[in-house]
Amino acid sequence: MNTAPTPDNDGHYDLIVIGAGPGGEKGAAQAAYFGKRVAMVERAHVGGAVVHTGTLPSKSLRETALYLSGLRQRNLYGIDYTFGREITTDDLFYRQRLIERSHLDLVNENIAHHGIDLIAGTACLEDPHTVVVTASSGDVRRLTGDYILVATGSRPVRPPEIPFDSEHIYDTDSILNLPRIPATMIVIGAGVIGSEYTTLFAALGVAVTLIDRDTRLLPFLDPELSGILLEQMRAMGVSVLFERRMQEISLHGERDVRVSLTDGTVLDAEAVLYCGGRQGAVDGLGLEQVGAAADARGRIPVNEHYQTAVPNIYAAGDVIGFPALASTSMEQARVAVCHAFSFDYKSQVSTLIPYGLYTIPEVSMVGESEESLQKQGRDYLVGRAHYRNNARGQITGDTSGMIKLIFDPETRVILGVHIIGERASELIHVGQMAMHYAGTIDIFIQSVFNFPTLADAYKYAAYDALQQLQRRREHAAPA
Repeated sequence: MNTAPTPDNDGHYDLIVIGAGPGGEKGAAQAAYFGKRVAMVERAHVGGAVVHTGTLPSKSLRETALYLSGLRQRNLYGIDYTFGREITTDDLFYRQRLIERSHLDLVNENIAHHGIDLIAGTACLEDPHTVVVTASSGDVRRLTGDYILVATGSRPVRPPEIPFDSEHIYDTDSILNLPRIPATMIVIGAGVIGSEYTTLFAALGVAVTLIDRDTRLLPFLDPELSGILLEQMRAMGVSVLFERRMQEISLHGERDVRVSLTDGTVLDAEAVLYCGGRQGAVDGLGLEQVGAAADARGRIPVNEHYQTAVPNIYAAGDVIGFPALASTSMEQARVAVCHAFSFDYKSQVSTLIPYGLYTIPEVSMVGESEESLQKQGRDYLVGRAHYRNNARGQITGDTSGMIKLIFDPETRVILGVHIIGERASELIHVGQMAMHYAGTIDIFIQSVFNFPTLADAYKYAAYDALQQLQRRREHAAPA
């Protein structure tokens, strides 16, 4: 184990955190909570992509789009709830910016509450225990620390051949500076972010074309839910082109962008959103000179404790790659700090991680899918409950939603939960908790749910599961 240098000034800390996004904030707070002296270095914005360009902005915009479009209220009361005038970007971004400021206040309050020294500037590792911080003024400060946590997050991949200009051609950060809502848009890349923005803009009445190289939408999703989401996209007017690749993007006229595909297809639109993944934000950090170099995509290799190749330097969050979720970033940082200081509080991140897609409609999942179980050769059965048969689903007007339980037919233990529809990312936690305690489908049958609620659909998915189990037994019984 490396030994930290003896400090010769007050710039020595128990922990130096580089990056003030969700991972950095929670890791720093974890150490400070247990009495450690912590410094946190941030070169851009406290809160990271979660607050400023990623998680909260896109989810806030989704809610705004649903409100302004009247999509949630359509066909419910015989009244047209669509916005009474042309929707502007001021309308679209107003609440997102309020939420950004409000959550930023919470982050700053948490940092101050824990007595963390927040230092503005660009960090560079001089050696395994020394961080050089250069302020925007040019002033340089050297910090030394027993441990260092790198939580610098990620940035959008921007291929050099794409002429990003933030007027016609955007990445997933610059789209938040959209000057006007276009009539037509091409989204390149049908991953999570691309799919979320596709449905968001489609809800606002934008004619969206979604292009992806894959054979189906979001291949990691349960195929049944992926299919329902695709149907809903097309119902909103989205044109989805699979197995297509971009060849060239160029400006065409004063307001249009032309996208040429490798199959010869040529498309024009007022705006293009490129969603080609993200790159670890490690530029200038000096990782290679201390022996903790990142790979070509800026991802830092770590072990199960989130240690890099240098034992006293840890890394967490987007900068280490998959799954690159705000939820897992926070937990990874907490585990890293607990390992560094031998806190017996948290030793690992749960293997049962829920995924939430804030498309329209929402999709969420936890555990195994039919596809993953088939690849493993494991036996399973499925129980389903549709929102259209649920009183709360009828009240909200969401008739395409569904809760799907995948379970072991021998033990009845729940193996996976998949939900599409209103509040899917909230409802998933009911199934997650049941799975955490190795619960069976019977837990939902025996439980009492508020009525009318969407959660009550869990009970009927479990009853459907029992029916499927009974049918299998009857089919297997000798004549």
